[in-house]
Amino acid sequence: MYRLRDFGCDNAFAQVDFPKMVRGGVDASFFAAYVPARLQGGEATDYARRLIDEVDRQVAANADRVAYARCSDGVRRNRKAGKTSVLLGIENASALQESFDLLHAFYKRGVRYVTLTHSADNQVGDSCTGQGTWGGLSPFGKRLIPEMNRRRMLIDVAHSADSTIRDVLALSAKPVAYTHGACRALASHRRNLPDGLIRGIADGGGVVCISIYPPFLDDGFVQTLAASGLEAKMSVEDAFIQDPGNEGKRAAWEAVQRELQELPRPGVGRMADHIEHAVSVAGIEHVGIGTDYDGIEVTVAGLEDISSFGKIFDELRKRGFSRRDISLIAGKNMLRVLKENRR
Repeated sequence: MYRLRDFGCDNAFAQVDFPKMVRGGVDASFFAAYVPARLQGGEATDYARRLIDEVDRQVAANADRVAYARCSDGVRRNRKAGKTSVLLGIENASALQESFDLLHAFYKRGVRYVTLTHSADNQVGDSCTGQGTWGGLSPFGKRLIPEMNRRRMLIDVAHSADSTIRDVLALSAKPVAYTHGACRALASHRRNLPDGLIRGIADGGGVVCISIYPPFLDDGFVQTLAASGLEAKMSVEDAFIQDPGNEGKRAAWEAVQRELQELPRPGVGRMADHIEHAVSVAGIEHVGIGTDYDGIEVTVAGLEDISSFGKIFDELRKRGFSRRDISLIAGKNMLRVLKENRR
């Protein structure tokens, strides 16, 4: 999919590219190799490898302004050199099959976090949108957690079922991340975290990152989306992902995106509500931002792409967050968690 986009250019329908990152003041971001839940075994592994190959190509093609970072110190070195940092993750551990050798191979490729599940249960554990196959982590998943600790790879529990997250927190000796989602106390989406799990992640030294995806942030938008009839059209995204060279499928997906942006959407303030709530539960040292740009079909109003990133901090300043508070939320908390996983 990514080969059809040049991240070095300002792309009209891209939520993220390198020029937009610069305009938004974003000097480091994880690029997640998302593996669809429909892929299993070698097909899932090969898909993740191809995506990482493409990120390699994009970074090499823009080496004058971007560079890989493999750790928190690498982010700081790149910043001093005036370069944007690209960090790698894998979204959906199906790419690992049930192989610690593959885990190590992806680490050598530069992957520094793995999202355990996605939209379906897999060989690692249960997804929040799955069938409850394992009642939490699978037997392999229970072996994977300490192995990821040993391999110094960050564990991401976004998309995981509550039972899976509880198992992870019980087994992991290192801080974990919830890379993108929101607070269930404010919006009932099953992808969101209840306060008990927010507190549990914080107690283990981890970080909870708030997304800009309207269905996670606001139950009213979920009702608006259902009433619009657009949910039935959103399958065109999957069709485009499976055949990205088809201009008709690209045009169909872009048309749906335009319709979604015309819906009344929650704004930056609603995202800030979730940040405030997470801070009240977890503490300022355990909250971050995980937008999920280019992984979502619609954003909150005002944050249509990453060039508008600074609006989040403008809103937090209005609410009395200090410069230190904002720097922690903006990235320092995640960098700390990365560093602690390297130990």
